[in-house]
Amino acid sequence: MALSLLVVSISFYLKEYISPDSDLYATLSLVSVAGVVVMVIAFSLGLGAMPWIIMSEILQINIKGLAGSFATLANWFFSWLVTLTTNLLLDWSSGGTFTIYTAVCVFTAGFVAIWVPETKGKTLEEIQQFFR
Repeated sequence: MALSLLVVSISFYLKEYISPDSDLYATLSLVSVAGVVVMVIAFSLGLGAMPWIIMSEILQINIKGLAGSFATLANWFFSWLVTLTTNLLLDWSSGGTFTIYTAVCVFTAGFVAIWVPETKGKTLEEIQQFFR
């Protein structure tokens, strides 16, 4: 995701210095669209599923309903926040917007690598014991 967003931000930065009539400008436009498409695919295959996987694997049965509701609320709230601010940020700077998104993506990948425990091959009891 971060690499595709970086490609999009670089293409937007480059478009500022190129004439809109040139072939390179049109190519950079296509690169921008392709980068966003790759990011959406990567999100769907990776971080998009993260809240749902975490909820199903690490939450204890007695708090699964309340915690799952809170996680769903947080997920939709941040989706709404990104949707709300995207047009404002794009009016400010298209390249800057995608640079911010790249930085957030890199931060998120680091956060997941450091703080989200590996649950592959572990039983629910082993996972719950880890959090006690």
